[in-house]
Amino acid sequence: MNIITKILPTSPRKRKWASIILTILLAAPLTLWGIYKIGEYGIALFILTPLFIGLASTVLYGYEREITLQQATRIGFETLGIFTLGLIAFAVEGLICIAMAAPIGVLFTWMGALLGFSIIKKRPDRSLTSLVVLLIFIPVTAFVESKSEPNVKPVTTKVIINASVETVWKNVIEFPPLDAPTEFIFNAGIAYPVKATIEGEGVGAIRHCNFNTGSFVEPITTWDKPNLLQFDVLQQPQPLKELSFWTIDAPHLHDYFVSEKGQFKLTELPNGQTELEGTTWYHHNIKPDLYWRIWSDWIIHSIHKRVLNHIKTQAEQEKASVKILNFN
Repeated sequence: MNIITKILPTSPRKRKWASIILTILLAAPLTLWGIYKIGEYGIALFILTPLFIGLASTVLYGYEREITLQQATRIGFETLGIFTLGLIAFAVEGLICIAMAAPIGVLFTWMGALLGFSIIKKRPDRSLTSLVVLLIFIPVTAFVESKSEPNVKPVTTKVIINASVETVWKNVIEFPPLDAPTEFIFNAGIAYPVKATIEGEGVGAIRHCNFNTGSFVEPITTWDKPNLLQFDVLQQPQPLKELSFWTIDAPHLHDYFVSEKGQFKLTELPNGQTELEGTTWYHHNIKPDLYWRIWSDWIIHSIHKRVLNHIKTQAEQEKASVKILNFN
Protein backbone atom coordinates (compact mmCIF):
# COMPACT_ATOMS: atom_id res chain seq x y z
CA MET A 1 0.00 0.00 0.00
CA ASN A 2 1.57 3.31 -1.12
CA ILE A 3 1.26 6.68 0.57
CA ILE A 4 -1.48 7.89 -1.80
CA THR A 5 -3.66 4.91 -0.90
CA LYS A 6 -3.18 5.72 2.79
CA ILE A 7 -4.04 9.40 2.34
CA LEU A 8 -7.10 9.00 0.16
CA PRO A 9 -10.31 7.87 1.96
CA THR A 10 -12.44 5.07 0.57
CA SER A 11 -15.74 6.89 1.13
CA PRO A 12 -16.79 8.56 -2.17
CA ARG A 13 -17.73 11.84 -0.48
CA LYS A 14 -14.54 12.03 1.60
CA ARG A 15 -12.47 10.92 -1.40
CA LYS A 16 -13.93 13.75 -3.48
CA TRP A 17 -13.04 16.44 -0.95
CA ALA A 18 -9.62 14.95 -0.31
CA SER A 19 -8.93 15.00 -4.05
CA ILE A 20 -10.08 18.60 -4.36
CA ILE A 21 -8.02 19.80 -1.37
CA LEU A 22 -4.87 17.93 -2.40
CA THR A 23 -5.10 19.30 -5.93
CA ILE A 24 -5.48 22.87 -4.66
CA LEU A 25 -2.63 22.42 -2.18
CA LEU A 26 -0.40 21.41 -5.08
CA ALA A 27 -1.62 24.02 -7.60
CA ALA A 28 -1.81 27.06 -5.31
CA PRO A 29 1.90 27.34 -4.34
CA LEU A 30 2.95 26.96 -7.99
CA THR A 31 0.47 29.64 -9.03
CA LEU A 32 1.68 32.09 -6.38
CA TRP A 33 5.30 31.30 -7.15
CA GLY A 34 4.76 31.87 -10.89
CA ILE A 35 2.95 35.18 -10.34
CA TYR A 36 4.96 36.78 -7.54
CA LYS A 37 8.39 35.16 -7.85
CA ILE A 38 8.83 34.47 -11.56
CA GLY A 39 6.44 37.26 -12.56
CA GLU A 40 4.91 35.28 -15.39
CA TYR A 41 1.33 35.30 -16.63
CA GLY A 42 1.46 32.75 -19.40
CA ILE A 43 0.89 29.24 -20.62
CA ALA A 44 1.99 27.78 -17.29
CA LEU A 45 -0.72 29.75 -15.49
CA PHE A 46 -3.58 29.85 -17.98
CA ILE A 47 -3.20 26.47 -19.72
CA LEU A 48 -1.06 24.05 -17.72
CA THR A 49 -2.50 24.93 -14.30
CA PRO A 50 -6.16 24.38 -15.35
CA LEU A 51 -5.04 21.24 -17.17
CA PHE A 52 -3.37 20.06 -13.96
CA ILE A 53 -6.45 20.91 -11.88
CA GLY A 54 -8.66 18.80 -14.12
CA LEU A 55 -6.18 15.93 -14.39
CA ALA A 56 -5.06 15.78 -10.76
CA SER A 57 -8.53 15.94 -9.22
CA THR A 58 -9.71 13.20 -11.59
CA VAL A 59 -6.69 10.96 -11.05
CA LEU A 60 -6.83 11.30 -7.27
CA TYR A 61 -10.58 10.70 -7.12
CA GLY A 62 -10.38 7.71 -9.47
CA TYR A 63 -7.19 6.18 -8.10
CA GLU A 64 -7.78 2.43 -7.63
CA ARG A 65 -11.55 2.87 -7.79
CA GLU A 66 -14.29 3.20 -10.38
CA ILE A 67 -15.00 6.65 -11.83
CA THR A 68 -17.31 7.78 -14.62
CA LEU A 69 -16.62 10.48 -17.19
CA GLN A 70 -19.37 12.58 -15.66
CA GLN A 71 -17.76 12.32 -12.22
CA ALA A 72 -14.37 13.23 -13.67
CA THR A 73 -15.74 16.33 -15.36
CA ARG A 74 -17.71 17.39 -12.30
CA ILE A 75 -14.82 17.10 -9.86
CA GLY A 76 -12.53 18.96 -12.26
CA PHE A 77 -14.92 21.92 -12.49
CA GLU A 78 -15.64 21.88 -8.74
CA THR A 79 -11.91 22.04 -8.03
CA LEU A 80 -11.45 24.88 -10.51
CA GLY A 81 -14.36 26.76 -8.94
CA ILE A 82 -12.98 26.47 -5.40
CA PHE A 83 -9.48 27.35 -6.61
CA THR A 84 -10.84 30.46 -8.35
CA LEU A 85 -12.79 31.53 -5.27
CA GLY A 86 -9.53 31.24 -3.33
CA LEU A 87 -7.79 33.61 -5.75
CA ILE A 88 -10.56 36.14 -5.21
CA ALA A 89 -10.83 35.63 -1.44
CA PHE A 90 -7.09 36.12 -0.88
CA ALA A 91 -6.96 39.17 -3.21
CA VAL A 92 -4.67 37.48 -5.72
CA GLU A 93 -6.98 38.41 -8.61
CA GLY A 94 -10.14 40.44 -9.19
CA LEU A 95 -13.34 39.64 -11.00
CA ILE A 96 -12.37 41.28 -14.30
CA CYS A 97 -9.27 39.18 -14.90
CA ILE A 98 -11.00 36.05 -13.64
CA ALA A 99 -13.81 36.64 -16.14
CA MET A 100 -11.32 37.16 -19.00
CA ALA A 101 -9.40 34.00 -18.12
CA ALA A 102 -12.56 31.91 -17.54
CA PRO A 103 -13.07 30.59 -21.11
CA ILE A 104 -9.55 29.26 -21.46
CA GLY A 105 -9.49 28.02 -17.84
CA VAL A 106 -12.74 26.08 -18.21
CA LEU A 107 -11.63 24.59 -21.53
CA PHE A 108 -8.32 23.23 -20.25
CA THR A 109 -9.78 22.02 -16.96
CA TRP A 110 -12.26 20.00 -19.00
CA MET A 111 -9.41 18.68 -21.19
CA GLY A 112 -7.43 17.77 -18.07
CA ALA A 113 -10.40 15.84 -16.66
CA LEU A 114 -10.78 13.97 -19.95
CA LEU A 115 -7.06 13.19 -20.03
CA GLY A 116 -7.09 12.02 -16.42
CA PHE A 117 -10.11 9.82 -17.05
CA SER A 118 -8.45 8.31 -20.13
CA ILE A 119 -5.23 7.57 -18.22
CA ILE A 120 -7.12 5.92 -15.35
CA LYS A 121 -9.06 3.72 -17.75
CA LYS A 122 -6.21 2.76 -20.08
CA ARG A 123 -3.00 3.09 -18.04
CA PRO A 124 -3.89 3.27 -14.34
CA ASP A 125 -0.32 2.33 -13.43
CA ARG A 126 0.88 5.62 -14.92
CA SER A 127 -1.79 7.89 -13.48
CA LEU A 128 0.32 9.25 -10.60
CA THR A 129 3.37 9.56 -12.85
CA SER A 130 1.44 11.73 -15.30
CA LEU A 131 0.34 13.95 -12.40
CA VAL A 132 3.92 14.42 -11.18
CA VAL A 133 5.26 15.10 -14.69
CA LEU A 134 2.68 17.83 -15.30
CA LEU A 135 3.35 19.27 -11.85
CA ILE A 136 7.06 19.62 -12.66
CA PHE A 137 6.36 20.94 -16.13
CA ILE A 138 4.40 23.97 -14.83
CA PRO A 139 7.32 25.88 -13.19
CA VAL A 140 9.74 24.83 -15.95
CA THR A 141 7.41 26.35 -18.55
CA ALA A 142 7.04 29.53 -16.48
CA PHE A 143 10.85 29.94 -16.35
CA VAL A 144 11.18 29.45 -20.11
CA GLU A 145 8.31 31.85 -20.85
CA SER A 146 9.81 34.57 -18.67
CA LYS A 147 12.80 34.78 -21.04
CA SER A 148 10.75 35.37 -24.21
CA GLU A 149 10.41 38.82 -25.79
CA PRO A 150 6.91 40.23 -26.42
CA ASN A 151 5.70 41.15 -29.90
CA VAL A 152 4.71 44.75 -30.62
CA LYS A 153 1.59 44.97 -32.80
CA PRO A 154 -0.67 47.81 -33.97
CA VAL A 155 -4.43 48.23 -33.54
CA THR A 156 -6.14 50.67 -35.91
CA THR A 157 -9.64 52.14 -35.77
CA LYS A 158 -11.26 54.53 -38.25
CA VAL A 159 -14.18 56.96 -38.33
CA ILE A 160 -15.61 59.27 -41.01
CA ILE A 161 -16.22 62.84 -39.83
CA ASN A 162 -18.39 65.39 -41.60
CA ALA A 163 -15.92 68.23 -41.09
CA SER A 164 -12.72 69.55 -42.66
CA VAL A 165 -9.28 68.18 -41.75
CA GLU A 166 -8.38 71.52 -40.18
CA THR A 167 -11.39 71.36 -37.86
CA VAL A 168 -10.74 67.72 -36.97
CA TRP A 169 -7.04 68.44 -36.32
CA LYS A 170 -7.87 71.00 -33.64
CA ASN A 171 -9.98 68.42 -31.83
CA VAL A 172 -7.33 65.70 -32.18
CA ILE A 173 -4.47 67.44 -30.41
CA GLU A 174 -6.69 68.20 -27.42
CA PHE A 175 -10.34 67.80 -26.58
CA PRO A 176 -12.71 68.67 -23.70
CA PRO A 177 -13.99 66.12 -21.15
CA LEU A 178 -16.00 63.21 -22.52
CA ASP A 179 -19.38 62.17 -21.17
CA ALA A 180 -19.45 59.38 -18.62
CA PRO A 181 -19.07 56.02 -20.38
CA THR A 182 -22.09 53.85 -21.15
CA GLU A 183 -20.08 50.89 -22.44
CA PHE A 184 -20.18 47.81 -20.21
CA ILE A 185 -16.42 47.19 -20.22
CA PHE A 186 -15.65 50.67 -18.91
CA ASN A 187 -18.31 50.52 -16.22
CA ALA A 188 -16.92 47.10 -15.25
CA GLY A 189 -13.49 48.56 -14.51
CA ILE A 190 -11.47 48.86 -17.74
CA ALA A 191 -9.69 52.23 -17.80
CA TYR A 192 -11.20 54.80 -20.17
CA PRO A 193 -10.16 58.23 -21.55
CA VAL A 194 -11.76 61.36 -20.11
CA LYS A 195 -10.00 64.27 -21.88
CA ALA A 196 -6.78 65.30 -23.65
CA THR A 197 -4.56 68.36 -23.20
CA ILE A 198 -1.31 69.47 -24.82
CA GLU A 199 1.66 71.54 -23.68
CA GLY A 200 3.39 73.32 -26.54
CA GLU A 201 3.12 72.85 -30.29
CA GLY A 202 5.05 70.83 -32.85
CA VAL A 203 7.61 68.09 -32.31
CA GLY A 204 8.58 67.96 -28.64
CA ALA A 205 5.20 69.12 -27.34
CA ILE A 206 3.75 66.95 -24.58
CA ARG A 207 0.24 65.60 -24.98
CA HIS A 208 -1.62 64.22 -21.96
CA CYS A 209 -4.40 61.76 -22.67
CA ASN A 210 -6.10 61.55 -19.29
CA PHE A 211 -7.83 58.34 -18.23
CA ASN A 212 -9.90 57.70 -15.12
CA THR A 213 -6.89 55.82 -13.68
CA GLY A 214 -4.24 58.41 -14.58
CA SER A 215 -2.55 59.98 -17.61
CA PHE A 216 -0.75 58.83 -20.72
CA VAL A 217 2.22 61.15 -21.21
CA GLU A 218 2.82 61.40 -24.96
CA PRO A 219 5.82 63.34 -26.36
CA ILE A 220 5.01 64.37 -29.95
CA THR A 221 7.41 62.87 -32.52
CA THR A 222 5.66 63.90 -35.75
CA TRP A 223 3.61 67.10 -36.21
CA ASP A 224 2.42 67.19 -39.82
CA LYS A 225 -0.50 69.58 -39.47
CA PRO A 226 -3.29 68.76 -40.37
CA ASN A 227 -2.49 65.27 -41.64
CA LEU A 228 -0.47 63.27 -39.12
CA LEU A 229 0.20 63.37 -35.39
CA GLN A 230 2.56 60.74 -33.96
CA PHE A 231 3.75 60.32 -30.40
CA ASP A 232 5.62 57.99 -28.07
CA VAL A 233 4.24 56.88 -24.73
CA LEU A 234 6.52 57.96 -21.92
CA GLN A 235 4.20 57.07 -19.05
CA GLN A 236 0.89 55.28 -18.72
CA PRO A 237 -1.67 54.58 -15.98
CA GLN A 238 -3.05 51.26 -14.77
CA PRO A 239 -5.14 49.54 -17.46
CA LEU A 240 -8.05 48.77 -15.15
CA LYS A 241 -9.57 48.98 -11.70
CA GLU A 242 -10.20 45.45 -10.46
CA LEU A 243 -13.64 44.59 -9.11
CA SER A 244 -13.05 43.14 -5.67
CA PHE A 245 -14.00 43.43 -2.01
CA TRP A 246 -10.35 44.26 -1.35
CA THR A 247 -7.72 46.48 -2.91
CA ILE A 248 -6.08 44.46 -5.67
CA ASP A 249 -2.54 45.31 -6.75
CA ALA A 250 -1.75 42.30 -8.92
CA PRO A 251 1.58 42.36 -10.80
CA HIS A 252 -0.22 42.31 -14.17
CA LEU A 253 -1.50 45.85 -13.45
CA HIS A 254 2.08 47.11 -13.82
CA ASP A 255 4.02 46.84 -17.10
CA TYR A 256 2.18 43.79 -18.42
CA PHE A 257 0.08 45.79 -20.88
CA VAL A 258 2.34 48.40 -22.47
CA SER A 259 1.38 51.05 -25.02
CA GLU A 260 4.57 52.07 -26.85
CA LYS A 261 3.42 54.68 -29.36
CA GLY A 262 0.42 55.97 -31.24
CA GLN A 263 -0.77 58.18 -34.06
CA PHE A 264 -3.73 60.03 -35.54
CA LYS A 265 -3.87 60.10 -39.34
CA LEU A 266 -6.26 62.50 -41.07
CA THR A 267 -7.25 62.03 -44.71
CA GLU A 268 -9.30 64.62 -46.62
CA LEU A 269 -12.29 63.08 -48.40
CA PRO A 270 -14.70 64.45 -51.01
CA ASN A 271 -17.54 66.73 -49.90
CA GLY A 272 -15.48 68.19 -47.08
CA GLN A 273 -15.37 65.01 -45.01
CA THR A 274 -12.36 63.62 -43.14
CA GLU A 275 -11.28 60.07 -42.40
CA LEU A 276 -9.72 59.95 -38.94
CA GLU A 277 -7.58 56.91 -38.18
CA GLY A 278 -6.23 56.16 -34.72
CA THR A 279 -3.47 53.58 -34.20
CA THR A 280 -1.88 52.23 -31.03
CA TRP A 281 1.26 50.07 -31.03
CA TYR A 282 1.42 47.93 -27.92
CA HIS A 283 2.66 44.70 -26.40
CA HIS A 284 1.64 42.66 -23.41
CA ASN A 285 3.53 40.18 -21.29
CA ILE A 286 0.59 37.81 -20.95
CA LYS A 287 0.37 34.52 -22.83
CA PRO A 288 -0.87 32.69 -24.81
CA ASP A 289 -0.63 35.72 -27.05
CA LEU A 290 -3.24 34.46 -29.52
CA TYR A 291 -5.89 34.29 -26.80
CA TRP A 292 -5.12 37.46 -24.86
CA ARG A 293 -4.86 39.63 -27.99
CA ILE A 294 -8.53 38.91 -28.64
CA TRP A 295 -9.28 40.72 -25.39
CA SER A 296 -6.65 43.47 -25.64
CA ASP A 297 -7.41 44.31 -29.29
CA TRP A 298 -11.11 44.57 -28.45
CA ILE A 299 -10.40 46.82 -25.46
CA ILE A 300 -8.12 49.10 -27.50
CA HIS A 301 -10.71 49.34 -30.29
CA SER A 302 -13.30 50.30 -27.66
CA ILE A 303 -10.99 53.01 -26.29
CA HIS A 304 -10.29 54.25 -29.82
CA LYS A 305 -14.00 54.40 -30.64
CA ARG A 306 -14.71 56.39 -27.49
CA VAL A 307 -12.04 58.96 -28.42
CA LEU A 308 -12.73 59.07 -32.17
CA ASN A 309 -16.48 59.39 -31.76
CA HIS A 310 -15.94 62.22 -29.25
CA ILE A 311 -13.65 64.01 -31.72
CA LYS A 312 -16.25 63.43 -34.43
CA THR A 313 -18.98 64.97 -32.27
CA GLN A 314 -16.85 67.98 -31.33
CA ALA A 315 -15.70 68.64 -34.90
CA GLU A 316 -19.17 68.31 -36.41
CA GLN A 317 -20.65 70.56 -33.73
CA GLU A 318 -17.96 73.15 -34.44
CA LYS A 319 -18.73 72.98 -38.15
CA ALA A 320 -22.44 73.40 -37.46
CA SER A 321 -21.75 76.41 -35.20
CA VAL A 322 -19.68 78.09 -37.91
CA LYS A 323 -22.50 77.59 -40.40
CA ILE A 324 -25.01 79.19 -38.02
CA LEU A 325 -22.71 82.17 -37.43
CA ASN A 326 -22.14 82.60 -41.16
CA PHE A 327 -25.90 82.38 -41.80
CA ASN A 328 -26.58 85.04 -39.22
